[in-house]
Amino acid sequence: MDFIFRNARPDDLPSLLGLENQCFEHDRLSPRSFQWMISRAHASLIVAQSQGRLMGYALLLFHRGTSLARLYSIAIAPDARGQGLGKRLLAEAEQNAREHDCAYLRLEVRPDNPAAIRLYEGVGYRRFALINDYYEDHADALRFEKRIIQRPASAARQVPYYQQTTDFTCGPACLLMAMAALQPGRALARREEVQLWREATTVFMTSGHGGCSPQGLALAAWRRGFRVSLQVSVDGPLFLSGVRSENKKDVMRLVHEEFCNELQHSDVQQVRSSQLDIPRLLAEGGQPLVLISNYRLTRAKAPHWVLVTGCDEDFIYLHDPDIDHSRHRQALDCQHLPVSHAEFQRMSLFGGNKLRASVILHDTHQANGPNHG
Repeated sequence: MDFIFRNARPDDLPSLLGLENQCFEHDRLSPRSFQWMISRAHASLIVAQSQGRLMGYALLLFHRGTSLARLYSIAIAPDARGQGLGKRLLAEAEQNAREHDCAYLRLEVRPDNPAAIRLYEGVGYRRFALINDYYEDHADALRFEKRIIQRPASAARQVPYYQQTTDFTCGPACLLMAMAALQPGRALARREEVQLWREATTVFMTSGHGGCSPQGLALAAWRRGFRVSLQVSVDGPLFLSGVRSENKKDVMRLVHEEFCNELQHSDVQQVRSSQLDIPRLLAEGGQPLVLISNYRLTRAKAPHWVLVTGCDEDFIYLHDPDIDHSRHRQALDCQHLPVSHAEFQRMSLFGGNKLRASVILHDTHQANGPNHG
């Protein structure tokens, strides 16, 4: 059987739904989901056509701003099986991901699908995680990954992941992950997430709750006995330009001044620099929290904290505590995200004043810091 591979079109929707019903009993994509994937999503839907019929599809999701793609679903019509179509669709998906500058492709598969597991393992995918109760029928999922641009293996650290539980606690969530990485077994608890936010917040937003400043996060980590260094490229309170109310600006200035006073009485190392040498920081045992422009990931113009988990000559790897469920992401989609060094340099600059900020935790407990348990 000869196949033609192409991108899906809106008029393919009835055939795609037919394939979905033939191939899956649970977790089927809805007509609305297919329409979204074809027309507007940051995705690629590849179909295999033979003699005017759709015989299979592969759906890729891309994580904006990163070099990571996810094979969300692959389906093959019953009368097209056994002809190598699965392997060919997978190859088409990998090529499509490369064309989108992706170096990694990840996917999930049911443990009771040995044919699919053999297919993935046979072309170089490695299992790296098990997700309990993943599918609609409560079946587990095996997580596989392949580096589709073959370069040296990742040096990403094994850092625990914690998803922020509010819109405004990305910084505390990253701080929780960093502390747990340096103190294995340390609890990742929402109570401490909120407490860290209370200690570190300084930013008034136009509406809703404020975020956390680098100074506030550095102090919160120092109070918990960590050796901390703080790197900020500009002086003064941050993000004032995004606030209209003079009263709010006055409060932000007061909070910032108090943080600076506290920092002077701590042994937090403060550096004013626009250069962020991630390889050096990691080599020295540091665990960096980095402020980025969320626009590079989500097209939302807002500051956002991420945690660096490792780097190699090609990529810097990040834990992003924010999971956007509307984009069909899972927690594992936001762990060890590969970002090129050039893209990381772009995303770690925020605003017109080119702010670059990082809070680096170290595994050596400070000798002079207070004992806060």
